[in-house]
Amino acid sequence: MPKLRRIIHIDMDCFYAAVEMREHPELANRPIAVGGASGRGVLTTCNYAAREFGIRSAMPVFKARELCPSLVILPVRFELYREASRAIREIFKRYTDLIEPLSLDEAYLDVTHQKRSGAELAEEIRQAIHHETGLTASAGIAPNKLVAKIASDWNKPNGQCVVPPSQIDAFILPLPVRRIWGVGPKSAARLTEMGIETCGQLQALNQTELASEFGSFGLELYRLCRGIDERPVEANRVRKSLSNESTFSKNLESLEDCEEALMRQHGELMEDLRSSAPDRKIAKVLVKLKFSDFQRTTAEMPAQQAEPKLYRQLLREAWGRSGQPVRLLGLGVRFAETDSSPEQLELGI
Repeated sequence: MPKLRRIIHIDMDCFYAAVEMREHPELANRPIAVGGASGRGVLTTCNYAAREFGIRSAMPVFKARELCPSLVILPVRFELYREASRAIREIFKRYTDLIEPLSLDEAYLDVTHQKRSGAELAEEIRQAIHHETGLTASAGIAPNKLVAKIASDWNKPNGQCVVPPSQIDAFILPLPVRRIWGVGPKSAARLTEMGIETCGQLQALNQTELASEFGSFGLELYRLCRGIDERPVEANRVRKSLSNESTFSKNLESLEDCEEALMRQHGELMEDLRSSAPDRKIAKVLVKLKFSDFQRTTAEMPAQQAEPKLYRQLLREAWGRSGQPVRLLGLGVRFAETDSSPEQLELGI
């Protein structure tokens, strides 16, 4: 029988925008976004005041300005966000050593060893974050990572949701299948074609049927749609790769459009490398594309430096495999293996 854990998933509320709001109190209650300032740029995130106008992350700037002419767009300042993330991480360490960061603004915490309830601990952590950083966080508390992550989005912003073991079935049954980890647009579309919209409906299929339709992922779906997730919180894992990606609300129609987006993302990637992996040796560089028909392709090559010309070369190679408009662009690096981390886990691309 799987070990019963107590997992907290902490997810900061509109993190980049919230940090900028903290730094610019004069912009209180104004719609704010963070991202490219040019009309061809895209937004990284926005605050809740902006979301009331229909603005969201990855939206082109020109579209956001159409929806909200008074929108304040601020440039991305990764070092500022990393500083806030480090302060939040220090708060986590007061409660557990089992911390698995997913990004600057979210992490899993295993508090199984604590005597106090997960709900009480999550409330205290969120209060400490607000008191010490001026930022708000939401939390999901559950026996596993899958349910905790979904639950953290339940009462946003600045709220939390507890799903005890006895309530997992009730929580998971009406859940849309697209909320399950690993179910992307293509899988969701196929499930819709099969008349399946919720986890409860998905549970009607047996393992053989799911494996026939989705291969090995079908067997995982069988467990996930029942709220079964035995993955442990993995602390101190070493990155095998570093990447970023953007999904565009309006497809990129030409190679030139893709090149412009790529150069913007390349600057963000280099900033990430300098701050989070300055001493890691690069073994490969890669570009990932998802086209308008949801087909994906990845092009990569051996390299020791993440040079822009290499990414442009890979972009042309990947684009040439389809020529369809692009809905997602990702680029990244794979690090050389180190003796101290033979079992590294891959993140991102």
